[in-house]
Amino acid sequence: MKSILILGAGLSASSMIRYLLDHAAENGWMVRVVDRDLDLVKRKMNGHPNGEALSFNALNPIERRPFIEQADLVISMLPARFHVEVAKDCIDLRKNLITPSYISPEMHALDASAKEAGILIMNEIGVDPGIDHMSAMKIIHDIEDKGGELLAFRSFCGGLIAPESDDNPWQYKFTWNPRNVVLAGQGGAAKFIEQGEYKYIPYNQVFQRIEEISIDGFGEFDGYANRDSLSYRKTYGLDAIPTIYRGTLRRRGFCEAWNVFIELGMTDDLYVLEHSDTMTPRAFINAFLPYDPSMQIEDKFKRFLGANRQHLFPRFEWLGLFDKNRVLGLKDATPAQLLEKVLVEKWVMRPTDKDMLVMHHDFEYRLNEYKHRLTSAMVCIGKDATFTAMSDTVGLPVAIAAKLILNNGIQLKGVTLPIQREVYTPILEELEELGISFTEKHY
Repeated sequence: MKSILILGAGLSASSMIRYLLDHAAENGWMVRVVDRDLDLVKRKMNGHPNGEALSFNALNPIERRPFIEQADLVISMLPARFHVEVAKDCIDLRKNLITPSYISPEMHALDASAKEAGILIMNEIGVDPGIDHMSAMKIIHDIEDKGGELLAFRSFCGGLIAPESDDNPWQYKFTWNPRNVVLAGQGGAAKFIEQGEYKYIPYNQVFQRIEEISIDGFGEFDGYANRDSLSYRKTYGLDAIPTIYRGTLRRRGFCEAWNVFIELGMTDDLYVLEHSDTMTPRAFINAFLPYDPSMQIEDKFKRFLGANRQHLFPRFEWLGLFDKNRVLGLKDATPAQLLEKVLVEKWVMRPTDKDMLVMHHDFEYRLNEYKHRLTSAMVCIGKDATFTAMSDTVGLPVAIAAKLILNNGIQLKGVTLPIQREVYTPILEELEELGISFTEKHY
């Protein structure tokens, strides 16, 4: 019996764990899942005979290594910053590893060591990154196989709330790490190339410069630029492409409202607010508004919005930002941390809520002296607050890759991501069978 060790049983792991357990008996697997919350693991294992719930500190190599040594394959669902240390253990112990996270420079530096150890470290095999790579490379390879030349590639993805659960004025709820949402766009200018010209968008303009995206049956979206689109030219083998742009999707109007937080400075994560543990939401927002004791805070905020943005006020009022009775209670907190606390309490998914994952690719290419355009869109709706669209689209590609690796369907070695035909073809085919599919339109 082959052993699969999963480190971390958080939100994105639910569908992956279920898939591996569903296929465990026929493939002869023992699925061992570790998390500090043992009850959480037990709930997700649901008494399956091929599952074992474990609880130890997966961040501690002394506790982690013995279990890695017993495994045939390791899946790390830990926070991204811990993957490299797990990878080093896997290299030492010659165990294949899968992570859904981006390949960091430190992870990339392990490529030669992984190849020497004869193992595969597959990264970026979730949804974004993951399904975006695989679905894009399939189309890119198809165009190239026909002799076409790529002229432009634009790609957008967003974790959102399903229409039937869309019941707040922001049209948004947290379906993944809230901190990443609050800090989105920070850490340097967004970079892309448009018609051969390099473009840079500083953080204070990212949510102002948006693309309008329409997806049949699901309405209108705003897309804002991701931090670095230029690196994907090398990833996709498109070094000479004149236009490449990657972005994140939100519902129409979200970006305009979010930009108010940026303008005020409430997304800043570089300094601590004095006496943050005693702040109410009202005191928090007032800390970023001009001093004027003659005005109510609501009126100061409306003045800050200006005449053209008064329609946004109900969104902020709905968040409870003018509440003077509730204490946020975060000691030594940054503005971003306090804002996250406010938002988490309001943008929470109820047990009956469903989330939605939306992906949209737009290709322009030249073939036989004619220009063509192709769009490819995927919308995945979650089942409930446990088996979410985010859990499906992150966890199922990981699980299918695990099956392929254990059954010798993938022979790659070293540090890589799923851009090879032998990887993306069977994974995309099975995802389609599971209801995660793309609709293409040719123009």
